[in-house]
Amino acid sequence: MLIQGQFVDIPNRKIYSVSLTFLDGKISKLEKIETNTTLPYFVPGFIDAHVHVESSMLVPSEFARLAVVHGTVATVSDPHEIANVCGMEGVEYMIENGKQVPFKFYFGAPSCVPATPFETAGGEINAADIEDLMSRPEIHYLAEMMNWPGTVNRDDFVMEKIRISKKYGKPIDGHAPGLKGELAEKYVSAGPSTDHECFTAEEALGKLKLGMKIAIREGSAAKNFEALIDLIDDYPEMIMFCSDDKHPDNLAVSHINDLAARAVAKGKDIFHVLQAACLNPIAHYSLNVGQLKVDDPADFILVKDLKDFQVISTYIDGEKVAENGKTLIQPIKNNIINNFNCSPKQPEDFQIKANGSKVRVIEALDGQLITPEISGEILIKNGFAESNPDEDILKITVVNRYEDAPPAVAFIKNFGLKTGAIASSVGHDSHNIIAVGIDDESICRAVNLIIAAKGGVSAVSGENEEILPLPVGGIMSASDGYEVAAAYTSIDKLAKEMGASLNSPFMTLSFMALLVIPDLKLSDKGLFNGQRFEFEEVFLERPKTEDGRQE
Repeated sequence: MLIQGQFVDIPNRKIYSVSLTFLDGKISKLEKIETNTTLPYFVPGFIDAHVHVESSMLVPSEFARLAVVHGTVATVSDPHEIANVCGMEGVEYMIENGKQVPFKFYFGAPSCVPATPFETAGGEINAADIEDLMSRPEIHYLAEMMNWPGTVNRDDFVMEKIRISKKYGKPIDGHAPGLKGELAEKYVSAGPSTDHECFTAEEALGKLKLGMKIAIREGSAAKNFEALIDLIDDYPEMIMFCSDDKHPDNLAVSHINDLAARAVAKGKDIFHVLQAACLNPIAHYSLNVGQLKVDDPADFILVKDLKDFQVISTYIDGEKVAENGKTLIQPIKNNIINNFNCSPKQPEDFQIKANGSKVRVIEALDGQLITPEISGEILIKNGFAESNPDEDILKITVVNRYEDAPPAVAFIKNFGLKTGAIASSVGHDSHNIIAVGIDDESICRAVNLIIAAKGGVSAVSGENEEILPLPVGGIMSASDGYEVAAAYTSIDKLAKEMGASLNSPFMTLSFMALLVIPDLKLSDKGLFNGQRFEFEEVFLERPKTEDGRQE
């Protein structure tokens, strides 16, 4: 097949008109033609350099159907979400499902499943499993090494996984939020070579100087683009773009193409931007993705301009997979796997006996995964601690979904709810049920909706109830991706009508049990300090007796 367009030659920093011919999935000829500036632009396909496909709430085959519309041809995908639920079966599910569609999923071996010993997960990936996975051609890297204390301190179990990865010559992804100086040096010297967790330019610059590649992240919850994008022109070979976590409503609108457009709008060098968006992940991970060279796989996109990157068509291995905003990938029949074994709850399960009115509070920050510890005053009713909506200090709970156990309960600020409760079984990393609400009755109803569906996101407000079922591992839907996106938009709208003030309340909620991101989080076992890696008491002081003495 022959197509004409303006060729964006990224390595040589040139743009010229060409005739591109591809045959049997590969580019066979690339010839200059007379300059024609009215032609669309040929660009290598976009690559998401770090993403958990599961966070789109879509199985890989449906994720692909939405992503190609935005010019994405490949992802570097960490399947540790489903691994935390279903172990090796979950990883194999993602690989096999992804093979069913014309899209390039490059999966890693999850390095930290369970993520910590301070929570209950449904699966485990041990060193023997890492050896098994690394020996497979479908596995391309060791996924983010979240146990940075174990890495810095050369924990034997951690280092064995790193040793296995090095044995197979496969790169090791990092995960070291806030790490600087000597700690960062020790972490990088162990083997991790990328990081997507930087939230300041100073932190990213320090890691760049240690030789780390930095993936600038802009997902549905964590947004670091503004803080980091100025690094791209000084370190064009060291920067990549990623989403990390992308909810279905956002994926239906844009993907890596949006980061490219925003970078260009800020005056960043177009060739540096496209190098980060299209080429650097190929070099770092040795991906079999085309770079618009003769004999390369015919993976490329045609875009209207180099400003907005409006995608006219997307090709993968020479097959047109999207055209003019419409996916051409056909849906497939998806299997269901799951691990959900808890019983319905009662409102009294979420009661917490008051031991004073001053409590530790998780501070949720819009667009960030870090959650500072603050203090606040809660209400006390009949001896039990209650939410304080006037101060936006609400009750948060994590419910073990793998076995029946008492829920963990604490308090959180900045969700803004004025009525009801929201809940989700997408709760990184172990994917227990997590809920925030005004009162125990609403929290219980929202949690029980999820238990009945064996996974999903829910919202309850008065008589109004909504749930988006997620039957695959309790974290993904097997339904049409666009239908899932519409259902998610509806329940997100309800949450905001209930007062939720966060840009993406359900995505933010899903990270409130992520213990490896400091400072304060909640696991199914209790309130946890991510700086010291230890549990904390909810209450800061004990109540006083009538004569003023501490009880």
